[in-house]
Amino acid sequence: MNLRTVCEEQTFQEVHRTHEAPLRNFLFYKFGDLEKARDFAQDAFIKLWHNCSKVTFDKAKSYLFTVANRLFLDDYDHQKVVLKFQHRQNISESQMERNPEYIYEEGEFKERLEEAVSSLPEKQRVVFLMSRIDKMKNQEIADALELSIKTVEKHITSALKSLKENLDELTSFKI
Repeated sequence: MNLRTVCEEQTFQEVHRTHEAPLRNFLFYKFGDLEKARDFAQDAFIKLWHNCSKVTFDKAKSYLFTVANRLFLDDYDHQKVVLKFQHRQNISESQMERNPEYIYEEGEFKERLEEAVSSLPEKQRVVFLMSRIDKMKNQEIADALELSIKTVEKHITSALKSLKENLDELTSFKI
């Protein structure tokens, strides 16, 4: 078994050269959109590069396809949520945007949300924003802030609980 990692530039280039087209094609078959397939294939290679010390050369192909499939599934789930949300709306988005009551309520809600987020304790607020705005994984947040994963999870849970208590509109939405 070859235990070399893909952190060496030549090795990474070899992996990229070998697997770029098959990975892109795999994603193209799933998405039906060549540009999206290229973007997501590139994202998979970026994740491989960021985790290169953990992936051996022999496991690079499996890692890439697993990451690509997860990216596809995440995007698919996101699109389902978007479609479900759009379906629930009985007024078109353009009508809503022109509705003065909607504009007022949206602005008021944004202010209340910003106020609620800013009232969180500093560590909770930082962890919550890194998780929800920067889309960082708990391990990445833990590493960046030198905290344990359990502490990160506790901060996120506490922040969500506090926000839900302060903003009753959020109880029906997934933050």
